[in-house]
Amino acid sequence: MAQGLQPGDKVEWDHSQGTTRGTVVKRQTRPTHIKGYDIAATKDKPEYVVKSDKTGAIAAHKPGALRRR
Repeated sequence: MAQGLQPGDKVEWDHSQGTTRGTVVKRQTRPTHIKGYDIAATKDKPEYVVKSDKTGAIAAHKPGALRRR
């Protein structure tokens, strides 16, 4: 689990096509909407907005889904 990530940190995460690498854009602590999905982030349960190195796509992930590289 990657707790305490900061913007600019390099991370990787798994998905159905394998592993993706990217960069943390920000720590999200309020509900938001990204790419058609509602992100239910709170101060107690933050999510991290990340940008894929390969595609440039933006997504939000829970801390447990991210690994520092």
